[in-house]
Amino acid sequence: MEGDGRTAPLRLGGRDLGEHSIMAVLNRTPDSFYDRGATYAFDAALAAVDRAVAEGADIIDIGGVKAGPGDDVDVAEELRRVVDTVAAVRERHPGVIISVDTWRAEVGDAVARAGADLLNDTWGGPDPELAAVAAEHGLGLVCAHAGRQVPRTRPHRVGYDDVVAAVIAHVTAEAERALALGVPRESLLIDPAHDFGKNTRQSLEISRRLGELVATGWPVLVAVSNKDFIGEALGRPVDKRGVGTMAVLGVSAWQGARVFRVHDVAGARGALTRVAALRDGAR
Repeated sequence: MEGDGRTAPLRLGGRDLGEHSIMAVLNRTPDSFYDRGATYAFDAALAAVDRAVAEGADIIDIGGVKAGPGDDVDVAEELRRVVDTVAAVRERHPGVIISVDTWRAEVGDAVARAGADLLNDTWGGPDPELAAVAAEHGLGLVCAHAGRQVPRTRPHRVGYDDVVAAVIAHVTAEAERALALGVPRESLLIDPAHDFGKNTRQSLEISRRLGELVATGWPVLVAVSNKDFIGEALGRPVDKRGVGTMAVLGVSAWQGARVFRVHDVAGARGALTRVAALRDGAR
């Protein structure tokens, strides 16, 4: 695909998205690495959505399975956690874009019927049917790179000749496959998936060279909020990674990333507004 991911059309849930869009994290899990279950309860989850929308979130990303190792969550339990949440958010906020963080086609089909607009496959395509589900329902799809790791596992001595080249090869192939299945071109994004199948050095390399992903022509999503690579690089625990997160968001935005998955919506919105002002002033 030729072009520039900075300006490629991006349309989700019937909305045309502009230069910078905020995706707010909503964890319907009792064991999230960041909030430790603060939004696991249904009412708490809806209250968090209300706050995120009020603070300027364009997209709500609902996840029912912790990314890292932990208690097993089967399909039935994931469905229990996310389907009713999607339906409630759709009713409560008709204009917001709803994303669901899942790698399972069965879950993707159910949330599509409940009102989701986007499937966020952070594990890089372990269920090849997920793209077909997105196509069937006219949903968007995030195509990520996780080094072909099994979902919910951590990388162990993972190596790449060139991590950015490996990421680009995988995510663009996944995007082209989804396009061939019928997912609309303007509803496809690519995500390097920092920390997924990567160590800190590799995640930092991706951040430094993110412009190479933008140059593929596909809109780029970055999900770096409070992640381990920021903590390890700066020597900060999870609750002290906010400033580092904003720094990586700024670096990513300057290079052309389009969608930013975050825990702190207001902070991210402020940071991205200032990045755009600084960049435009430098022209």
